[in-house]
Amino acid sequence: MKYCRFALNGSAHYGLVETVVGSGEEEITRLLLQPPHHSDGDVESLPSRRMDRIPLVEAHLLAPVQPSKIVCVGRNYKEHAAELGNEVPTEPLLFFKPPSSLLATGGTIVRPAISERTDYEGELGVVIGRRCHRLDENEDVRPYILGYTCVNDFTARDLQKKDSQWVRGKGYDTFCPVGPLVSDEVNPWKGVQVETRVNGEVRQSGNTRDFIFSLGTVIRYISQIMTLEPGDLIASGTPEGVGPVVAGDVVEVLIEGIGKLSNPVA
Repeated sequence: MKYCRFALNGSAHYGLVETVVGSGEEEITRLLLQPPHHSDGDVESLPSRRMDRIPLVEAHLLAPVQPSKIVCVGRNYKEHAAELGNEVPTEPLLFFKPPSSLLATGGTIVRPAISERTDYEGELGVVIGRRCHRLDENEDVRPYILGYTCVNDFTARDLQKKDSQWVRGKGYDTFCPVGPLVSDEVNPWKGVQVETRVNGEVRQSGNTRDFIFSLGTVIRYISQIMTLEPGDLIASGTPEGVGPVVAGDVVEVLIEGIGKLSNPVA
C-alpha cells in the first residue's frame, strides 16, 4: 500500500498510489474518503472512489502526514554521533519538531538569516497507525505502524549548539520536509537504505540495520512517556555525512520503496 496527499481543484485529498505494470510509473488511482490514519492500520479498507488517474510526477503533492506531534530520535547511528563529537547515547535521545515545520516535496526550505550554518539530515520517517500507549517491554510495534516516509530533519546547527535545548535549531518553519508519499512496502528490520544527495552528489548513505536503537525499542520507549496518536510522525535518526547547505542548493532524500523527497534551499 502507498498513499499520498495532494491538491486537486483547490482542496487537499488523500489518494492511493499504484505502480503501472510495464512502465513502473506511479499513479494516483483512487481518492480516499477518509484520512489514512483513520483506518486503524488498514488503508485499503477505507471508503474510496475512482478518479481520473494522475501520474505522481505531475501531481501537486502536499506533505503526506498531518501529525499531532513529530518525535525525533537523535544520534541513532554511531558514526553520526562520532562525526559531531558526541557520545553514543545509552537510551533513545528524543526531541520534537513542531507540525508547523512540515514541508512538502518541492517546497522551499527557508534558512533563517540569524543562522550561519544549516544542515540536511536524511531519515526514515515512521507514521503511526494506531493509538500507542505504554507498550509492554517485548510487544511487537509493527501493528502500530501505518507506513514509512522520507524525512529531512533540517537543522540550524549553530543555533542547536548555542542553545541548551534544540527547539530553535530544529523548529523553524520549513525545517521538516516529508514525502513524497507513505508506504508500507519497506521493512526497516531487514534493512532500508537511506540516502541524501545535495545537487545530485551523494552525501549520506546509511542503513536502518545500523540503528543503535531499533524501531521497536524507540516506539516502546516513546509510548512510556507520551501517547502516540494515529498520524503521528517519528523521525528515526540520521546516518553519518551530515553537512551544510546554502541558498541555491537542492537536497534530496531517497529511500527505495518510498521515493525521492526533493527540496530547494533559499
